[in-house]
Amino acid sequence: MIVEQLAIWGPESTTPAPSLAEAQAYCRKLARHHYENFPVVTWLLPRRLRQPFYNVYAYCRWADDLGDEVGDAGRSLELLDWWKQELFACYEGRCRHPVFVALAETIREHRLPREPFEDLISAFVQDQLVHEYETFDQLLDYCRRSANPVGRILLHLMDAVSLETFASSDAICTGLQLTNFWQDIRRDHEMGRVYLPREDREHFGYRDDDLQQRRTTPEFLELMQFQVARAREFLDRGALLAGHLSGRVRLDIELFRHGGLAILRKIEQANYRVWDVRPKLTKWDVIRAFGQAFTGRSRRMR
Repeated sequence: MIVEQLAIWGPESTTPAPSLAEAQAYCRKLARHHYENFPVVTWLLPRRLRQPFYNVYAYCRWADDLGDEVGDAGRSLELLDWWKQELFACYEGRCRHPVFVALAETIREHRLPREPFEDLISAFVQDQLVHEYETFDQLLDYCRRSANPVGRILLHLMDAVSLETFASSDAICTGLQLTNFWQDIRRDHEMGRVYLPREDREHFGYRDDDLQQRRTTPEFLELMQFQVARAREFLDRGALLAGHLSGRVRLDIELFRHGGLAILRKIEQANYRVWDVRPKLTKWDVIRAFGQAFTGRSRRMR
């Protein structure tokens, strides 16, 4: 766990900065052993992009865990502020933490802007302060900062920056974030967070008492069916991104989109009873997603 790493690399640590090779190895190890539904980097990704992907993932993983895994909102806020100051120092050429030692080279090589990295931190700060969303528009604003920046950073790495690619990437990232919300409803609720907007709960008649008791009612099943369809719309809208990418990069990005669609199917197969079961992908689901990504590429080539 990254929290356990705070004694070595946290704000009070006096551990000397690692070499670039040591920092890169640290990010690779973190990414290979700490992913959720899909590997961060697959053989599909060109070799020249693998280490940059690892470095970006390590940054996101640290920020996410400082917000989610510390167990104390006040302490998380302190650590997230420290992480932001480390980000600022990185852009000024002062790096001590292995993630930033590795990330600094990626930032220089690909001229990555600082804003998307800052946006991610702001979303994790918001998690400590906002525990429920009134409207879907408010939730979309959270996704704009918690998910969309990752896609935009990756587009910079792939030299595929344009208004069109940003729009499609944002749709995929928002769709994946929403999918993760519906996959993790119980876990988030146990952490005191409700991502189901109040306006949607009221529209379908899902009462606050049922929510607090985690009851699976007919109203809840209708609500979840609606949310799954909404997430799928975003992922489908993002399909246009593949047309702006080339080679194996296109396949890798399509893999993540099809992975999100696979999780939504798992929720449907569980009859939307996500209070009772957390839908997870099996090895065969991953293989199927690979096949769908490749088949989609073949159709586009024809």
